Amino acid sequence: MRRTVDIASASALVVGGTAGIGHAGAQALLEAGLRRLVISGRSPGRGLAARARLAERFPGAEIHYLQCNAVHAEEADALAEATAERLGSIDILLSSGGGDPMPRLLHQIPTAELMPTISSIVAGIIHPARAVLPHMSRQGGGAVICLASDAAKVATPGETAIGAAMAAIVMFCRGMANEAKRNGIRVNCLTPSIVRGTPLYDTLMADPFCNRLFGKAETMASLGIVEPEDLAAMVVFLASPAAARLTGQTISINGGISAV
Repeated sequence: MRRTVDIASASALVVGGTAGIGHAGAQALLEAGLRRLVISGRSPGRGLAARARLAERFPGAEIHYLQCNAVHAEEADALAEATAERLGSIDILLSSGGGDPMPRLLHQIPTAELMPTISSIVAGIIHPARAVLPHMSRQGGGAVICLASDAAKVATPGETAIGAAMAAIVMFCRGMANEAKRNGIRVNCLTPSIVRGTPLYDTLMADPFCNRLFGKAETMASLGIVEPEDLAAMVVFLASPAAARLTGQTISINGGISAV
């Protein structure tokens, strides 16, 4: 029997946990009983402020902030090592540090910028997943949750490069799930569409092209525009023993914008 840990007994690393969906996920895990947490992000100012907010709301929890730009493999490896040292284990990883890519029509992206753009998005998500693999393997289990988007599944003008990156993340998660299941590690991927209440949403809506693109999509969200808390609730489920038999899945949370 592989190791399955209740959230109240687990430790978690949330990459990109200083704002937006990652921060909502960290908060939801704490609300579910988590007591050992590391959040990471690129900005120490924002990270320390986020940690202070969480520590004030959850005074009984051990909460750390560690600076990391997960685009760089060596920083992701160092983050995993430091997290395991501080918390004693890494039972849950939420990898949501893919940055805030802005849609651009392909002909507007210089050829020299195309692959760096794709690589940056992909690396920020999959480097942490690879970095925690040896730690979770040694302890006999863990839950990895990666964040991509529905651009992986639906071709949209302005998201050719973003969609390529998101599709790479989705396939990485499936492949990792297939390999890591032998060590009791589950890997799943969340793919939202538009997420209101995030810094990226505000940036998108302030841009004329993106406003037209996503404003039209919002009209199709018959179940309501997704908010960070919707994704956070799924993070808690996927991290919990309730999802102990679920791995390799790509789950769209989009309010009905598309049936993918």
